[in-house]
Amino acid sequence: MAIAPEIRTVPTGARTIYVIVDLIGRAMNGVSRWNARRATRNALYRLSDRELADIGLTRSDIGTLHDRF
Repeated sequence: MAIAPEIRTVPTGARTIYVIVDLIGRAMNGVSRWNARRATRNALYRLSDRELADIGLTRSDIGTLHDRF
């Protein structure tokens, strides 16, 4: 004999809170990623051309790094 699964619905308030918390989490993640990229770009801009060449980059590569990662 098979037992039918019980179907439960989520209260509207709980769903709303989940959506808000998820939105805040995504926003924080986006800001964190933006800040990490900004800090990396700033650090790379402080390197000399020779130091950049040692790691296989040119100054013009710095602005396009976000396209790769």
